Amino acid sequence: MRLLLDTHVWLWLFTRPARVPAAVRDAIEDSATERVWSAVSVCEIAVKHASGRLPLPDSPDRFVRSRMLATGAQRLPIEHEHALHVATLPPHHGDPFDRLLVAQAQVERLVLVTGDAALSAYDVEILWG
Repeated sequence: MRLLLDTHVWLWLFTRPARVPAAVRDAIEDSATERVWSAVSVCEIAVKHASGRLPLPDSPDRFVRSRMLATGAQRLPIEHEHALHVATLPPHHGDPFDRLLVAQAQVERLVLVTGDAALSAYDVEILWG
């Protein structure tokens, strides 16, 4: 299974793991699972940290890099195809970060791991939400 982790899920795994259901954590930690971490989420963390809305125990650069190594997550860059695909999405959700994650999940055929039930309105496979 190839899982694209939503930003809040990734953060909760390190800061509040109990907020992620045990079955979801098990799926993420399964050795057969490919964990994918998008540049979208890295940007969201940087923006929210810079605005003071996301306190972190370290700089975003060190925080993200160290945890990516710890989880063995694969990097997913933002491609033009992903950005353009956002225009085809219905306006179910207003958050541009989440819309781009949905677009990436659709284009790359990834399962989106999220606790945001609103994202299930999109034609995307979701784990949890």
